[in-house]
Amino acid sequence: MPTQNSKIHLGRRAFLINGTLTLTAASLCPRALAGNEFKPKLSIGLITDLHYADKPPTGSRHYRESLAKLDAAAAQFQKDQISVLVELGDLIDAADSVEIEQRYLKTINQKFSKICPNRHYVLGNHCVDTLKKEEFLDGVGQKKSYYSFDQEGFHFIVLDSCFRSDGVAYERKNFQWTDANIPPAELTWLKEDLKSNEKPVIVFAHQRLDVSNNHGVKNNKEVRSLLESSGNVIAVFQGHSHQNDLKTIGGIHYCTLVAMVEGTGLGNNGFSTLNIDNQGNVQLTGFQKQKSRKLN
Repeated sequence: MPTQNSKIHLGRRAFLINGTLTLTAASLCPRALAGNEFKPKLSIGLITDLHYADKPPTGSRHYRESLAKLDAAAAQFQKDQISVLVELGDLIDAADSVEIEQRYLKTINQKFSKICPNRHYVLGNHCVDTLKKEEFLDGVGQKKSYYSFDQEGFHFIVLDSCFRSDGVAYERKNFQWTDANIPPAELTWLKEDLKSNEKPVIVFAHQRLDVSNNHGVKNNKEVRSLLESSGNVIAVFQGHSHQNDLKTIGGIHYCTLVAMVEGTGLGNNGFSTLNIDNQGNVQLTGFQKQKSRKLN
């Protein structure tokens, strides 16, 4: 009789053979790989790096324009009939005071919170530049910075990498943005969460788990080892570096999404709808600056 672990890995293998993660552009109609019509049972709206702030542009970052860009994304998400909404960090940009940063958060979240009642916030380094984590979470009505949830037969994990190498949480400008880590307590939680789950897993993160440069989580190899050993993780969706990127490491797809704040005008917007069908096919439809990708 197979052990519990062998069941988990068998499920992973069957899932990856019978289902394929597909990344495609908005201009393409979502179709199943076998030629049948792709009929999603779950649609998730994804955005990242809005950096909203009521201040003039800096370089390619147009902070105020994130409001209009979010409105455009909201209209598309309504068409796509999403049932879950996830922002992958840096919802707001840095401010000189707690009061100003809280005002940024209130303004952008008034729009964001109206899109979908089932929404999730990944902490980015700019979210806690001046605020404490508790202040940001209170402002958006979320209890925890890292946790998991189930939806339509899938298991979703939200990670928090806003910790220094010494385990101290980011807050009040006490950190360097290049020093991102997942601390021991969160690693222990992640290991147990993965161990207790047999569903296919998708992970949401801000700082990247697939690179070792300034945009990467410093102990990302340890995190990836846990994800790979579970045998159930399909993909990680992440932000932070403001660019489209895609890597496959240890059988897991690491998809970095483009930042909404970059560039002026709605033509420089970027957001995505993640669709999952009954057969376990996963398809990401990107809009505007989100690149066209396909993985078999």
